[in-house]
Amino acid sequence: MADTATRTPDAAPPAPGRTGGKKAGGLPRAAVHHPWWFALPAVAVFTAFFLVPNLLNFYYPFTDWSSYHPDIAFTGLDNFATIMDDGSLPRSLRTTLVYAALAALFQNGFGLVLALLLEQDTRFNRFFRAVFFLPVLISALAVGYVFRALLDQDGAVNAALGTDIPWLGSTTWTPVLVSAVHGWKWMGLAMLIYLAGLKGIPGELQEAAKVDGAGPWRTFRSVRWPMLAPALTFNVTTALIGSMNTFDIVQATTGGGPAAATEVFNISMFRIFGQGLYAQASAMSLVLFLVVAALAVPLVIGLRRRERAL
Repeated sequence: MADTATRTPDAAPPAPGRTGGKKAGGLPRAAVHHPWWFALPAVAVFTAFFLVPNLLNFYYPFTDWSSYHPDIAFTGLDNFATIMDDGSLPRSLRTTLVYAALAALFQNGFGLVLALLLEQDTRFNRFFRAVFFLPVLISALAVGYVFRALLDQDGAVNAALGTDIPWLGSTTWTPVLVSAVHGWKWMGLAMLIYLAGLKGIPGELQEAAKVDGAGPWRTFRSVRWPMLAPALTFNVTTALIGSMNTFDIVQATTGGGPAAATEVFNISMFRIFGQGLYAQASAMSLVLFLVVAALAVPLVIGLRRRERAL
């Protein structure tokens, strides 16, 4: 009787629905009670504006879709033969590859130099990091129009230099200038990636190089540059892919001129689409997709192998 009287009562069972926020499997109750159809709006937007148009881009190039007749019929490879025969495809492809190589060179060159100059974490450097990142946030069309005004024959550059040079009127130098504008616009992004890479280099390696008598250039070439391989892989890949898909900067500065010297793939595609030849424009879009994939995959593989070899 004494034992029965002094025994503490058993804990009351938890109230229904109160399980401490946990289910039997250990997951929070809130994590397993969202209905699947909550994702339907996002799935619908993705399907309507991304998935379906991209799938149709593999069909329309093989049809006669245009603004000149209402019906769409299958025509095989006729559109690809047409853009090859009239020279649109080879010329645009050559211009795009040159533009992409120059833009990637300028973007990475500007970004790396800025990262090295602004590496120290001072108030001055933090301010100018933000300043040089601002062009990334500005509309590419706005950047193009600003530089078009600056480089005009009656623009501010000639006024400051006291010259009368048609900066955007040379078939040789205009592609270089426009690709430099592209590199300027995106150099802030490359700068941030290189800064992150520089911050990740162990200080012990640099101190060991100094102890061994290596100067600043030798330390950079033998220690810091190899350690920047992951940042280089990211920057080169994104710069090449982005510049091969460029449209807005070139359209705003030159519109593809002079004499089609800057008519990159998307400018040519835009011109053909504006003529109502939708299937031919889709064929060029498909070719651009295949070219970018054919270049990007080996490039990434090669750069990743370089990372492992260093």
